[in-house]
Amino acid sequence: MTKKWNVILNGAEQVRNDEVEEKDMDRIIVTGGAGFIGSHLCKQLLGDGHEVICVDNLFTGRKANIRDLIGNPNFEFIRHDIIEPFYIEADRIYNLASPASPIHYQHNPIRTMKANVLGMINMLEMAGQIKARILQASTSEVYGDPDERHHPQNEAYWGNVNPIGLRACYDEGKRAAEALMFDYHRHGGIDIKVMRIFNTYGPNMCPDDGRVVSNFIVQALTGKDITIHGDGSQTRSFCYVDDLVEGMIRLMHSADDFTGPVNLGNPVEFTMLELARKVIGLTGSGSKIVHLPLPHDDPRQRKPDIQLAKDKLGWEPKVGLDEGLARTIEYFRGHAQ
Repeated sequence: MTKKWNVILNGAEQVRNDEVEEKDMDRIIVTGGAGFIGSHLCKQLLGDGHEVICVDNLFTGRKANIRDLIGNPNFEFIRHDIIEPFYIEADRIYNLASPASPIHYQHNPIRTMKANVLGMINMLEMAGQIKARILQASTSEVYGDPDERHHPQNEAYWGNVNPIGLRACYDEGKRAAEALMFDYHRHGGIDIKVMRIFNTYGPNMCPDDGRVVSNFIVQALTGKDITIHGDGSQTRSFCYVDDLVEGMIRLMHSADDFTGPVNLGNPVEFTMLELARKVIGLTGSGSKIVHLPLPHDDPRQRKPDIQLAKDKLGWEPKVGLDEGLARTIEYFRGHAQ
């Protein structure tokens, strides 16, 4: 049977026809779909039998992440920046389009803010036009540097963010995106879901994205010093990407009256020193640990309270840090050196 959809980019309509078997499937847009998390989400959605339209400007996303998906008749890649309006007919939208590591989002902070504000407006406007449910990938960075009274962080905590610091383009951009989601929901009736992602790791991470897991693994595999910022006592909780993707899909299909925001992350907490030692042990590296100054506004601790995700989504992570690191190290051995 013939399947047809319309795509409008900057006012120019493109019509695509594919001769494929008609199936009972959703047509799903994933913005940022060539990125680390987005590529895993696209793969899982295709495996679940859906059509997937991946939209990415390839600023931090990579075609290599979706190379294995290109030949799938239910997959389409469109190179586009959501700062500019566009229109695609779809049933559901996952909005993951934004730089997510400090090196990348501080490279062009104004464009980062635009992606999270103008891009969010464009996606919400489109969701309203096509009557699609939209899920926003927000972040634990909305909590900023939590004080001791709010550790672990739950969704009721309003955060401790420096609005004029070097990280503000991302932190405040994501906070603004959440505000837009709920304003469009309350005043425009948009069907929304909001998730707050805590540190996620796994295959398809960029080796030079500046995130601690990729940094430590690349340094260990190349025999360089493991660089820890600060004394190493600061903590993070690390969620393997497969667990996160499962939580995202469960949230998208959750009850109509549950909008979130909801924390998705692994509640097991590790210091940076503990993480570095695990990476050294799993790689068999002879790397030494050295200490560098702590970056400005770097949170001292970060750990999600995931009780809401357990109650509403029946979700909690399954992959432990040792297992997840081993899988990630295997990927970097084959792809990132």
